[in-house]
Amino acid sequence: MKPVPHTTSLRRAPVQRRSAERLTRILDACADLLDEVGYDALSTRAVALRAGVPIGSVYRFFGNKRAMADALAQRNLERYTERVTERLKDSGAEGWRTAVDAVLDEYLAMKRTAPGFSLVDFGNQIPIGSGHAEPNHRVADRLTDLLSGYLAREPDEDLRRTFLIAVETADALVHLAFRVAPEGDEKVIGETRELLRAYLARVLD
Repeated sequence: MKPVPHTTSLRRAPVQRRSAERLTRILDACADLLDEVGYDALSTRAVALRAGVPIGSVYRFFGNKRAMADALAQRNLERYTERVTERLKDSGAEGWRTAVDAVLDEYLAMKRTAPGFSLVDFGNQIPIGSGHAEPNHRVADRLTDLLSGYLAREPDEDLRRTFLIAVETADALVHLAFRVAPEGDEKVIGETRELLRAYLARVLD
C-alpha cells in the first residue's frame, strides 16, 4: 500500500511574502463564505470581494472554485498535522493511546472551530479535486508517517493499512456524531474512541 502522493491545486505557487499573504486572505475568505452560503452559492467573485483582492488575483492561483476549495482542504490537512505534532510534543512519550486521543481530539476541535471545515474537511465532504486523490488515504498516510516515529514502529504496508482502516472508521463515526448533535454527540464520540482503541490494540500493544 503505497502512500498517496501530495497534490496541489494551485496554478502558481506564491513566491514573495506579499503573494503568500494574498493567498492566505483568499483561502480565509473562501472558508468564511463556505460557512455562510455553502459550496453551491460560493463564487470566485465573492471570495475576491471578501478577501479585498482583484478577481485576477484569485484566478492567478485558482482556475475555479473547486480548485480553491481543494486548496483549503490541503491547508486544513497541513494545519491538522501541525496541531497533532504540537500536541504530541507536549504529551511526551505516553504511549499510543495518548497519540490516538490527540489525533481524534484535534480533528474534533477543527470540526467545531475551523471556518469552512464542516463542508471541506480534508476533501471528503464535497466533490473537489481529482477522483484519485482519496483524502482519507492521504490523511492515513500523513498520520502513519507522523506517528510511526512516536510509536517506534516501521511505517510499513501493514501499519498503513491499519491507520487507513482507523481513519475511515473514525471519519464515518465522527460525521454520525455531528449529524446527531451540532457540536458532536459525546456518547457517539466516546464509543468512537473506545472502538479505535480496541481495534488498534491488536496491532500496537
